[in-house]
Formats: sequence, C-alpha cells, structure tokens
Amino acid sequence: MIGLSPNGVKIIVATQPVDFRRGMNGLVALVASALSADPYCGDVFVFRAKRCDRLRCIYWDGSGMILR
Repeated sequence: MIGLSPNGVKIIVATQPVDFRRGMNGLVALVASALSADPYCGDVFVFRAKRCDRLRCIYWDGSGMILR
C-alpha cells in the first residue's frame, strides 16, 4: 500500500501478475477475493501484467468504477 494523497486515498498494488483479459468485473472480483478489500471504498487498486510491461488500475469515483 502506498499513501500519497492528502485526502486519504490509498494505492494498493497487487504483487502477483494478472491475466489482462479479465474485464473490470473480473478485477473487482479479484480485489474482493484475493486482496480482501472493498473495491468500492475509493482506493486505487493497481495490477500488473505477467511481463511487467503494463499496468491496470481500477477505482471507484463515487458514481462508477474506473478502469485505466
């Protein structure tokens, strides 16, 4: 976990690679099951590809889930 934001948003980085064919719903389920976290808490969850050359981030902005 990295805390850089003054408003308390945490950045949680998954240490294991993720299959990027998963959609947003798959990543939300992974946050809930593997990371034991609430995906709708407003924190940023970061996932990496197997080759460590790509990242995906998801977060809840209050009105919807954002996938970057």
